[in-house]
Amino acid sequence: MTDSTADRPWREAGDRPLVMGILNVTPDSFSDGGQHNALDDALERALAMIAEGADVIDIGGESTRPNAQPVALDEELRRTVPVIKALRERSDVPVSIDTSKPEVMQAAVEAGASMINDVNALQAPDAVRVAARLSADVCLMHRQGNAATMQDNPVYEDVVSDVLHELQARVADCIDGGIERERLLLDPGFGFGKTTTHNLQLLRGLGQFVATSLPVLVGLSRKSLLQAITERPVEQRLAGSLALATMAAMQGARVIRVHDVAATVDAMKVVAAVTNKHEKQAD
Repeated sequence: MTDSTADRPWREAGDRPLVMGILNVTPDSFSDGGQHNALDDALERALAMIAEGADVIDIGGESTRPNAQPVALDEELRRTVPVIKALRERSDVPVSIDTSKPEVMQAAVEAGASMINDVNALQAPDAVRVAARLSADVCLMHRQGNAATMQDNPVYEDVVSDVLHELQARVADCIDGGIERERLLLDPGFGFGKTTTHNLQLLRGLGQFVATSLPVLVGLSRKSLLQAITERPVEQRLAGSLALATMAAMQGARVIRVHDVAATVDAMKVVAAVTNKHEKQAD
């Protein structure tokens, strides 16, 4: 793996927001758990998302949904590292590792991952030190509580300012720990210790996160927020997911993390056409 802009496209402005395809190699993730457990199935799904236009593939071996059960270190390594290696042999599209375990971070980066996507914002013991000595960029996500407690009556004084303040504190800790600022991204953590009202307020205030000048990653795809709004089951939330992705992109989100890649790529092309000052002239 090289330290190139091509391997870290989120560092550049680009023509359109980037689309990150979700690849859960787990039996229990909320939307696609159990569908891509085997190596061949996972590789096939990753390559299909790349063919649909995915700019990044985010590989996770431990579900982060509410009340998900912890996964042992050896099992998470077994699920994720072979997929990363196989994908890097078949494609130059950057790979992200969705993990909170420092040991998995290190193994994944050594296998070819160029981003660490941590729902725990590098708060695990030794996580900052390990990430500092690796070459990968790091997405710091906000979460109130843990998988077992995060949806038990989450409370904020002002959700936008509270989440932003906590993420800025994590940025400071990471920089103090030796991680360069230019290696960091922010994720407000939609659905992680937030009510429907909190999520809507965060989306309305997303520009405040963008104003930090750090790339902002958002994950709104198929979330329970959409069930609350549309009353649709998880497999029927494409339209709502596209609407949320478009609103986030219009406010400056740089990376949109999704299950439905092809449709989201089209939506991001439309966003780019509307917002790009140097748009191509149509006949």
